[in-house]
Amino acid sequence: MTNGRAISSSVDPDIRSTSIVKDFLALIKIGIVNSNLITTFTGLFLAFQFSGVSFIRNLDLMVYALLGTGLIIAGSAALNNLIDRDIDPVMTRTKARPTVTGRFKASYVLALALAFIVIGEVMLFTASLTAGLWGLAGVFSYVVLYSMWSKRKHVSNTIVGSISGAIPPLIGWAAVEPTLGLGAWALFLIMFAWQPPHFYALAMRRTEEYRAAGIPMLPVVKGFKRTKVSILAWVLLLFPLPFLLADLGIGFIVLGTVLNIGWLYLAIKGFKAKEDLKWATSMFIYSLNYMTILFVAMIIFSIFI
Repeated sequence: MTNGRAISSSVDPDIRSTSIVKDFLALIKIGIVNSNLITTFTGLFLAFQFSGVSFIRNLDLMVYALLGTGLIIAGSAALNNLIDRDIDPVMTRTKARPTVTGRFKASYVLALALAFIVIGEVMLFTASLTAGLWGLAGVFSYVVLYSMWSKRKHVSNTIVGSISGAIPPLIGWAAVEPTLGLGAWALFLIMFAWQPPHFYALAMRRTEEYRAAGIPMLPVVKGFKRTKVSILAWVLLLFPLPFLLADLGIGFIVLGTVLNIGWLYLAIKGFKAKEDLKWATSMFIYSLNYMTILFVAMIIFSIFI
């Protein structure tokens, strides 16, 4: 019978290192980090364009804002994994997280998360006082308001969680223009309103897992029909928001409106859908494309204003 030490030593070092990297990226939720950096950069870039501040001469602001934001999000995500390690084993989507498998010790995760947040905040405060303060607000809203408080207690947890998800573009904007303009708040509102229909669609696909974990997601507590009504309402709230970015030109407003109409069409189709989970999947995919197209378009249209 082979002992554990022999087994460990027989594993290819490249495989072990690849596994560690994979676990580390899962710990910091690299997908969430990357998607939030897109919105952070958009806020940063639009602030440069609208304020007239030179982008080339202030590349240090971009470095501080992006690295700082990435680090505080990674640290907050690691804390979220640490907080949820008792319920993550119940869900297929989360049961392989390193905080569940024991790959990383809790003390290590805590130290790493706090280090990331502290270093990230130093970078954000270096960019501007306002960027640093919004960074702290993002960490508090995600770790405390969402992860530690609302997620397990209130059906409104998705809305509470949307606060933190809408803050990254404010951080990016504040790094360049600390006073924040209408454009910054337009980005915040778009991100805030985008998240509920996005996550409700995901929650519908994972309803039974959330139910088993005791998480009061809207589809678990109120059912699919009520969730579809909420999705429709949030999509409708998105319609006036592109007009807050009128400085980007009529082309952007038209694009934003077309994307909203497409999402509205899908949302309405949900009430007659025979396969709810298939419909929820299409809504989830559309939401991802919606955010990517809209925010990339903001950058492109801002170049030509």
